[in-house]
Amino acid sequence: MLWQLALRNIWRNRRRTLLTLSAMVISSALLILCLGVFSGMLKDMLASATEQYFGHLVISAKGYQDDRDMFANFPADLDLPALRHPQVTGYSPRLRSFGLLSFANNSAPVELLGIRPQHEQQVTSLQDHLQSGRYLREEERNGAVIGAGLAKRLAVQPGDELVFVTQAADGSIGNDLLQVSGIFSTGDQGHDNSLVLVPLGWLQQLLVLPGKLHEISLRVEQPRQAAILAGQLTGGMPPELEVLDWGQMLPEMKEVVASYDVSRMIIVTILYIATGLGILNTFFMSVLERTREFGVLMAVGMRPGQIRLMVLLETLAMGLISLIFGVGLGVLLSLYMAFVGIDLSGSLTPITYAGGTILPRLHAVLETANILVPAVVLLLVCLLAGFLPANRAARMQPVVAIREE
Repeated sequence: MLWQLALRNIWRNRRRTLLTLSAMVISSALLILCLGVFSGMLKDMLASATEQYFGHLVISAKGYQDDRDMFANFPADLDLPALRHPQVTGYSPRLRSFGLLSFANNSAPVELLGIRPQHEQQVTSLQDHLQSGRYLREEERNGAVIGAGLAKRLAVQPGDELVFVTQAADGSIGNDLLQVSGIFSTGDQGHDNSLVLVPLGWLQQLLVLPGKLHEISLRVEQPRQAAILAGQLTGGMPPELEVLDWGQMLPEMKEVVASYDVSRMIIVTILYIATGLGILNTFFMSVLERTREFGVLMAVGMRPGQIRLMVLLETLAMGLISLIFGVGLGVLLSLYMAFVGIDLSGSLTPITYAGGTILPRLHAVLETANILVPAVVLLLVCLLAGFLPANRAARMQPVVAIREE
């Protein structure tokens, strides 16, 4: 009975109810959309930092990531249980070198990353950023995939032969020819201007480091949980090796993720404080207009607790109605932004920050938390905003309330 009364009462003043419902629906939909867009931006930044180069986890000799010492290596044939962990979806053995790359009269300092192409494609997405040419093949001996900025500086194109010079592990000067297989462009100037992918076997031979690796990059199912997984995998590592997560390799990116979580809660708080004030105003006006009605109800036997519950049910009913339409509208807008998005490349350029790249596009990512948080908070706000009017209605004196005009 109380629920039926509550549903009937919220439509007594249709205009005010519709205005309040509209505000609640729009605020919920916009919040779901904004959280989805923020998640999309964060996912793009995290992917550009980890899935274009670092990976989510890295196994390396202790201290190697600090100074990139050529001699801080380990055997490639080590049996590492971490590579078989169910949450690890791919791994890529790597060897790294720094030296000088030349073509004709042009030269540039570069970083060479020796990889196994099929394994690297399980971890990073550089093969999806090819501007021209093709990716490395397993059977290639001295192919090279280079960044677009480096290709422009050296004035090379696929098919050209380059000369690479570096110091080998035995103290000799290592030099050999590389043939440009492809050119990639990620939007990250640091990688586009200096990174060169080469076959692992070729680089091992050039550096006189047969069967050696500097690191193994891992891809995991849940990048946000990489730190927890790193702690679990460390226990099964040989004492000379360590497991680092992307947050340890990119501390600035870790701070960005933390600030995103704080920003999300600030936005939710501000938006729903405004919504709560609107609900509070609506139901205070409703209670004042129905003072005589509440007096009559209490005079015929309705208890104060029932009055309080009826008003709370009215606020809950409005919350549920706005929740259905708000979540529905928010999901539809998020789906549009997820599959279509807004391309801003005509007026903006990629921005590199904290090791990641903010792409000039807006798109959303549908996450359960981005839908549940606004929904749960909306219902809580409705109940909290309805408590004061409900309490006022329950504390009325029947005789005084009946005399109210």
